[in-house]
Amino acid sequence: MTAQRKWQLWRTGVFLAALAPLVLWSGQVASNAAGPEPGRYLLLNIGLGGLWMLLLTLSLTPLTKLTRWKGFALIRRQLGLWTLAYASLHLLSYALFILGLDWAMLGSELIERPYILVGLLALIGLVALGATSNRWSMRRLGKRWKPLHKLSYPILGLILLHFFWGVRADLGEWTLYATASALIMATRLPPVARRLPRLRQRLISA
Repeated sequence: MTAQRKWQLWRTGVFLAALAPLVLWSGQVASNAAGPEPGRYLLLNIGLGGLWMLLLTLSLTPLTKLTRWKGFALIRRQLGLWTLAYASLHLLSYALFILGLDWAMLGSELIERPYILVGLLALIGLVALGATSNRWSMRRLGKRWKPLHKLSYPILGLILLHFFWGVRADLGEWTLYATASALIMATRLPPVARRLPRLRQRLISA
């Protein structure tokens, strides 16, 4: 098997794995196994799926440094776009199942549930990152590209706030995601990032 074929299979496998939760949740709704509020079931699960995708995307850089495996770097853009896709579907689910496409309700919803505005801000940030994730944008933006894509860190914070504010009844689950986020962000700190290659050498020699 050629190297190109191997990487194509890897990308295809990641694509199918990212698509699988959407197929599963849709199947649950179609088979009436999603509970009494299937719309809210989709809304919440797709929102969590977006958080999973963002955490996976942010974990790829430390994993690449730790393992030096090219495969993690090859799927960074793909998972970033999946994050945007899940976030967009989360908004679409809200518009369909909560608003019923009645946009006149949005003003009162924002007043009663300000965490929706936080989620919209995070989505706007994800759209900006998705639109500039191509090579043309990298060349066009030059040195400004990396600082722009560091917006993924405050976007993660906004998503966690959106989640915390929206499901305050289940702080245990939120704490798990917040802890995972803190660990991933800790690997971006310069002292920790410098030690990752050394840790790899220790693991190899152990």
